[in-house]
Amino acid sequence: MPIRRLADLLRRPPRRQTPDPPAARMVADQLRARGIRDERVLGAMSALDRRLFVTREFRDHAFEDRPLSIGYGQTISQPFIVGVMTEHLDLRPHHRVLEVGTGSAYQAAVLSRLCREVVTLERIPELARSARERLRSVGAGNVLVVQTDGSSGYSARAPYDRILVTAAAREIRRELLEQLADGGAMVAPVGETLGGPESTQTLAKWTRTGDAFDRQDIMPVRFVPLVEGAE
Repeated sequence: MPIRRLADLLRRPPRRQTPDPPAARMVADQLRARGIRDERVLGAMSALDRRLFVTREFRDHAFEDRPLSIGYGQTISQPFIVGVMTEHLDLRPHHRVLEVGTGSAYQAAVLSRLCREVVTLERIPELARSARERLRSVGAGNVLVVQTDGSSGYSARAPYDRILVTAAAREIRRELLEQLADGGAMVAPVGETLGGPESTQTLAKWTRTGDAFDRQDIMPVRFVPLVEGAE
């Protein structure tokens, strides 16, 4: 097979798999019932078994409507939040996406089914290694996992049509916003990251037009803090 043809195949989103029954019930009860309407997002999440993306001790709880620990002070977001963030990205098949914070790789696996290419950044080596294995197991060949500090993005592959940040910062760095293509959009949580009950965060969306970035607030959220520096 010609090299160019092989590269094109690797960049394509994986074919949609048969819906996984527990995942399909999760989508119906926790996403569709709460207002998520993008059928492509619902279909992608229905086809992925979340049990593959959590540690053994939490596999019986994988489909519950709550975040779960994945070790190293990190969590896999609750299904509803994954659905909300993905829907607000408004993904198209030709898009290139940057994800900051790979974690369990569940969000990256969802994105891989909706766009051409995903570059996902993880600062913790052990999580980066397990993410590659999980993504390989579900056929997500269009995802590149990079073990690095993601707080400033990844300019080596910029610009991106979409950026998704899965941990909260007090504010979004300008250098990360500038890695968006013109017309691109970013979804990220911002706000207090101290972790106490008084901490408040907002899930927001930025849209780039030329050198301007318009912000739209989506909903209140609670995320783990975005930590700078690779381990």
